[in-house]
Amino acid sequence: KAVGLSGKDGQFITAEKRDHVTEEDGKEVHHDLGRVGDVVKVDPDIIHSLMDSNFVPVVTCIASSEEGDDYNINGDMLAGHLAGALNAHLYLVLTDVDGLFRDIDDPQSLIKDLQLDELPELYDDVIKGGMIPKLDSCRIALSEGAQQAAIINGMKPERILQAAMGEDVPGTFISRTRKKTLQ
Repeated sequence: KAVGLSGKDGQFITAEKRDHVTEEDGKEVHHDLGRVGDVVKVDPDIIHSLMDSNFVPVVTCIASSEEGDDYNINGDMLAGHLAGALNAHLYLVLTDVDGLFRDIDDPQSLIKDLQLDELPELYDDVIKGGMIPKLDSCRIALSEGAQQAAIINGMKPERILQAAMGEDVPGTFISRTRKKTLQ
C-alpha cells in the first residue's frame, strides 16, 4: 500500500531557493536557476505515521519555502536528507554500477568501505560525474543521522534485500566513523 507525497504535504520538507555561484573574471557571479531549491529541514512525523499504519511512503522531490514558493529538489539530495531525518539504519543509493571505483575501467578497483571523513579527498579524481550527487546524498544522510550509507547496483535488484539484511554484497559502504576491530 503505497502513498504518494511531496515535501509540500503537511509541510514536512522545507526548502529554499538554490543560489548557484560561479567565479568569472575574478568576480562572484550569481546564476538564477529558476525554481530549483535545497532542503532546509525535514519533519519526518508524517512518514512515521504512514509507516506505523503499514503504508509505504513514496516521496517526490518537490518542496515549498516558508513563504510558500515551490521548488524542485535534486532527488538524491532529498533522499539523503530524508534518510538522515529518519535516522535510517542503512541508506541505499542505487545506480547502474557496483559502487564507487578508483578506476571505472578496472572492476578490481571497487572501493568497498569508506568513512565519511575520507570523501573530500576523493572528489575530482574518483568522485565525478553522476557519482557526485550520489556521494553528496550519502554525506548528507550520514551527517544528519543515518547510521550507514551504501551505493549498490540497482540493476541487480536481489542485492537490495541482501544489503538490507546485512548480507555481503558488492558495493561501496560508507560509515560515519571507522569500524572498530576486536583484537
